[in-house]
Amino acid sequence: MERLCLDCGTPVKGRADKKFCDDLCPNNYNNHLKTEDAWIVKEVNQILKRNRKVLIKLNPEGKTKRINKSKLLTEGFNLDYFTSVYHTQNGKTYNFCYEYGFLRLADDEFLLVKREEK
Repeated sequence: MERLCLDCGTPVKGRADKKFCDDLCPNNYNNHLKTEDAWIVKEVNQILKRNRKVLIKLNPEGKTKRINKSKLLTEGFNLDYFTSVYHTQNGKTYNFCYEYGFLRLADDEFLLVKREEK
């Protein structure tokens, strides 16, 4: 039974448990695996950073501020991505993108807030 290198597919000679044909193939193989995983993380982090920038731009003082949904979307905000959720005792749900957050109100309005550090 001929064994093939996991990276380049050439025949592997030597020990029975050998998986790669030379010293470069293990590095190339593992770097390729890490690149695939890193791509999705990088993409999500870019969306989160853009969301945070939009919240800072629209609420620079960090005070409570009402804003229309269309303004958020025009600035490039993605409502599906946030870092944490906070549920109040009154049943309201705030979504946070790091320290800046938003609360969905009626009539396509949002309340922008900034979490104070303790």
